[in-house]
Amino acid sequence: MKINTALILCAGLGKRLNPLTLTTPKPLLQLKNITMLERCINLIIELGIKKILLNTFHLEKEIIEFLEIKKFPIDIQVIKDGQKILNTGGGILNMIENSKENDFIIFNPDTLWNNDYINEINKMKNFYFSNNLNNILLLTDKKKSFDTNLRGDFNLINNLLKKDGDENFIYIGCQILNRNLFKKYNVYNFSISEVWNELLIKNELNGFESSNRFYHLTNLDIFKKLEDF
Repeated sequence: MKINTALILCAGLGKRLNPLTLTTPKPLLQLKNITMLERCINLIIELGIKKILLNTFHLEKEIIEFLEIKKFPIDIQVIKDGQKILNTGGGILNMIENSKENDFIIFNPDTLWNNDYINEINKMKNFYFSNNLNNILLLTDKKKSFDTNLRGDFNLINNLLKKDGDENFIYIGCQILNRNLFKKYNVYNFSISEVWNELLIKNELNGFESSNRFYHLTNLDIFKKLEDF
């Protein structure tokens, strides 16, 4: 089984990176002269995915112009959130409704993606299909986070995610979801955590552990540290 379409969440305001993100959308911030978005797109290309849907809201003109200039060797379609920002859940659903695919790999571009993730993501994809899942999240132990202030999101036991007061694993911004998870939802402003929480209650939220060091643009302080890293 294959995943043909990736989604990239690019609509956010990036308030924790102000004042940089007042004039530059967070996906276009650069580290070592490469934008976060370019790192993400390059990984998707290396994964052999055929198409990208990318949502925009904040400073969307800058993102569209960047894509026109770069001319990446992959089909990229921009899906605008519209008059109001849709948050992560609404943004994902809005992109899904612009596709006929069933399974999507979804990226947050504020992680420093690189080719070290290729093998892990392929293993996660194979686990997803071989176990007939409708969701899986890529996580890492919080000890592997460059930002030591990040708290864990979940506990991970035998590839199942839990919230039991011992949350040592951080969601690192890559997940595979099936469109059927959104049957009861309409396109409006809601967080993907609403979908996750429903799955948690049913003990059906799945996870896959990454062993890579986790670098994430949490805030302005971390951005400056990564510039000097």
